[in-house]
Amino acid sequence: MTTMLKLQDVTAGYGTFQALFGVSLEVKAGEAIAVIGPNGAGKTTLLRAISKLIPVTGGTLEMEGRRYNDLPSHEIIGLGIAQVPEGRRLFPRLTVEDNLRMGAFLPDARAHFAERLDYVYSLFPRMKERRLQMAGTMSGGEQQMCAIGRALMSGPKLLLLDEPSAGLAPVIVQSIFDLIRRIRSEGYTVLIVEQNIQQVLKVVDRAYLLETGHIRQSGSAAELLDSEEIRRAYLGLD
Repeated sequence: MTTMLKLQDVTAGYGTFQALFGVSLEVKAGEAIAVIGPNGAGKTTLLRAISKLIPVTGGTLEMEGRRYNDLPSHEIIGLGIAQVPEGRRLFPRLTVEDNLRMGAFLPDARAHFAERLDYVYSLFPRMKERRLQMAGTMSGGEQQMCAIGRALMSGPKLLLLDEPSAGLAPVIVQSIFDLIRRIRSEGYTVLIVEQNIQQVLKVVDRAYLLETGHIRQSGSAAELLDSEEIRRAYLGLD
């Protein structure tokens, strides 16, 4: 498998506060990778660094072998990286379809708008039913579907998901993870940051444990599920 995304010794933070310390990770084409860890570990910061929403102060970011440390954030989507942000960040007073349209603003995506829209509606039939509804009036689970759909409208090579299950009812959480499985089966490469460790390790190939800005452990999903340290600290199992 070819390497899609590679981070080498990445440091990043906010002003004088450093949140990531020499983080290295790799995502191969077609893989689903999770970054797990407690609140405040730096997981969201990591995705923001990959998307260049915050500056990287050290190390290298590479997408398909191309170093992109100096690329501005608005050009990242042109590399094929699309992010579903924490909290969804939809435009609440726009319709579902207009929110999806916002995901297809690059010229190449605009050229395939109708085709991409059909694809997203095939994944999310409920979005088609609600296409003229204001996005802000939908339930949390429906808004999460819309946010994922918006990211898919650009036809990304790599999909970044930031805490997709946060704030959702347990029954909805299950449907979101089922959806991630389906997106994977369509051939997408996925990097997912998630606190629901037990659920996310069932849908990914490999995972990295991030604590206080450092990668503490990595391995296959099965290895991390079997890790005594993770079972004790995060799954409440002895």
